[in-house]
Amino acid sequence: MMPSDMLATYLVISLFLLIIGIYGMVRHRTFIGMLISSELIFSGASLNFMAFNRFLAPNPAVGQIFALFIMGIAAAEAALVVSLILMVYHRYRTIDPGDVHDLRH
Repeated sequence: MMPSDMLATYLVISLFLLIIGIYGMVRHRTFIGMLISSELIFSGASLNFMAFNRFLAPNPAVGQIFALFIMGIAAAEAALVVSLILMVYHRYRTIDPGDVHDLRH
């Protein structure tokens, strides 16, 4: 049996993506880095749905629908965050979250 034929392999990869994403959310000091880290978290969740769909679900379309829904949420989140980053940069001339002290100007 190949490692790609086991559910545990996909779950470990998904856990790795989740840990890297959470570490990036905590560690990065820019909004763009936080956005990329959140996309890694979404990728880990999508991989989980697809893995459980492949190995455990009787209907193969369920996991794919969840994965497409997560991709849609990730795209909407990316568009929203990029627009917020542009607004913050326009007002404060920085994208460093540490430099943005007061958001009520």
